[in-house]
Amino acid sequence: MFKEIVDFILQSVSDMGYLGVFFLMVLESSFFPFPSEVVMIPAGYLASKGEMNIFAVLFSGIAGSLAGALFNYYFALKLGRKFLLKYGKYMLIHERNIFKMEQFFEKHGHISTFSGRLIPGVRQYISLPAGIARMDLKQFMFFTTLGAGIWVLILTLLGYFIGANETLIKDYLHQIVIFTIVFLIIVGLVYIAYKRRGFKTK
Repeated sequence: MFKEIVDFILQSVSDMGYLGVFFLMVLESSFFPFPSEVVMIPAGYLASKGEMNIFAVLFSGIAGSLAGALFNYYFALKLGRKFLLKYGKYMLIHERNIFKMEQFFEKHGHISTFSGRLIPGVRQYISLPAGIARMDLKQFMFFTTLGAGIWVLILTLLGYFIGANETLIKDYLHQIVIFTIVFLIIVGLVYIAYKRRGFKTK
């Protein structure tokens, strides 16, 4: 099943080119349940074969992620929390996900829009509480682009170097998730230490 999905995405990306990468990543970054792994890894593999330019692939992937995140941000900003809780289920935005993301956002603050982009199952929804909280747009775009950029780069390079080996991809993807979690813990500790130091100097 995995091979059939990858083959389909590979053919779709090959046919649609960079616009296909952008569009599919817009879907992935919005509230549609579409994994970025099946977009950026095949795109990286095509880049390794010379069929696509790796820098254009990275730009398309990051731009698509930001566009999808901005859609969610403005969607939540304009319609509000009550609307999402009442009608979100009809758009695949379940109440439990909203509560979960709100808690994550409240606990970690604005940096959660960066760290959340690196966590599977979180990155699609982290823009919603940012929109509800009316987070500064420039900060939102900066942290979102930074987080999305790291994740897109990891997946693209994974596809570029081992894209033809399905077993290795599964193994490395598992290790990358673990590494990402460790990385986020370190970033979180540094951020907390920085905030405390700044508070003490005031």
